Amino acid sequence: MQKITDVVLATERYGSAESWKYLAKDGVMERRREGTGGESKGNSIVGVFKSVFLPQGYPESVSKDYLQYQFWDTVQAFSSSLSGTLATQASLKGVGVGNQEATVAAATVTWLLRDGTGMLGRILFAWQKGSKLDSEAKKWRLFADVLNDIAMFMEILAPYFPAFFTLIVCSAGVFKSIVGVAGGATRAALTVHQARRDNMADISAKDGSQETLVNLAGLLVSLILIPLVTDNPVLTLSLFFLFTILHLFANYKAVRSVVMETFNEARLSIVLQQYLKDNQVLSPQEANKREPVFIELRKSSPIKLGVRLQDILRSPDELDLALKQSDMPYLLGVKNGCVCVCLGPETTVDDEIRAMCQAIWLSSRLSDQASRDQQRKGHWEMVQESHKLMDKVFGPFLRGVEAAGWDIKRTLLDWDEWRVEWKIKSN
Repeated sequence: MQKITDVVLATERYGSAESWKYLAKDGVMERRREGTGGESKGNSIVGVFKSVFLPQGYPESVSKDYLQYQFWDTVQAFSSSLSGTLATQASLKGVGVGNQEATVAAATVTWLLRDGTGMLGRILFAWQKGSKLDSEAKKWRLFADVLNDIAMFMEILAPYFPAFFTLIVCSAGVFKSIVGVAGGATRAALTVHQARRDNMADISAKDGSQETLVNLAGLLVSLILIPLVTDNPVLTLSLFFLFTILHLFANYKAVRSVVMETFNEARLSIVLQQYLKDNQVLSPQEANKREPVFIELRKSSPIKLGVRLQDILRSPDELDLALKQSDMPYLLGVKNGCVCVCLGPETTVDDEIRAMCQAIWLSSRLSDQASRDQQRKGHWEMVQESHKLMDKVFGPFLRGVEAAGWDIKRTLLDWDEWRVEWKIKSN
């Protein structure tokens, strides 16, 4: 009697999960998972958990740093939830909850003033720093979390200074409003980085589910903590500092785990300076490890991108100097120790990267103590020298960064919107 063998008709796979095959056996098509005889209950539970809390198509549909970032983000969210419970308890106590002499009107006024100042702070911060949140998402993400801890600490201390309670909680409200703007905007910027299949909405929704689960866990722990810390300021402050240290550490690890493949000023500066030093192009992983994640209050030679023409030059002679040795669709100049870049209307992404490379080189020369003698000769000579340098190195540099895995189709450089079309051409 002839033995009937199973014939494989097709195979299928769901993302990077187990593969399945369809077999023809005795005229019937049978679906069977490869490697095991069937699907276990444990695997089905894990699968349901992944489908609820992870984006569809994970891990192929997200960036490689997604899981590490989400782990530390979960830790910081849990510790922040517990710190927030302690701060909320202190705020309620400060407005008179549990105090028979307190009035509803006084508590309401305090709460309204807190919310009102917070709204004004939100508008002003978005106006002043909104354009910076994309280009420096890591810095502002960490800044927001540090400011959030400061605000909660102020709320915990506020009840012990009743004469200044309203002032303190209003200041804390302003800080928290800034946290809301910076935290939400930078989270959106990180979601853009993590989304690899135009699935920003799915990643954002699953991040909300993860945060809700963490807050639920924090709520359960808070139910145990509240009876312990009530009327015990020493234990309250001790636990707050413990949670704050954990919160800040987790946030630092979270932003450090992010590996962005697009250039902002810091990452481009790190890669360019290394290339000019030894002709080596750093990978995105190496450059992101060196990228600073703390806000710098003042730079020695700052760079302004997309400025007005009058921010670079004042006379037709200076325009001729700016165009000398260059036919690029941008102008560079130095004003009051600041490197300024003026863009033409037809500037490409490659032109923007090149202009930024020149600005970085000029900024480093201005900051270099050894270049003071050259600065006395005039900064236009330095600008012309930068054009010659870019003519020599930019082509190989751009090919090198693309080969190293950098995304040069777009940038996160902080360009302003001024565009200038100049009429004079240098001979």
